[in-house]
Amino acid sequence: MSTPSGTPEPSLIEYPSDFPLKILGHTRPGFAQAILAVVKKHAPDFDDASLTMKASKKGKYLSVTCVIRATSREQLDALYQELCDHPMVVMVL
Repeated sequence: MSTPSGTPEPSLIEYPSDFPLKILGHTRPGFAQAILAVVKKHAPDFDDASLTMKASKKGKYLSVTCVIRATSREQLDALYQELCDHPMVVMVL
């Protein structure tokens, strides 16, 4: 993001920092694996074992939570963009 003068807005996050991501999608085979592949592309040091999943009350949706070690705003922006553009993803928080 930029200010009206074109200078980048300062980040509210101090890097490096542990940063939680919650990714919501429809419950279907391969969803968690697809999310993991995108996360690992942007945060190669992400520990697969720390990924957590939770199904919605009626089982229609699955949320995947990943806590990555964020190293820059550019890294987070690229990761959010790729996750939001992914056809299996409904929402990223």
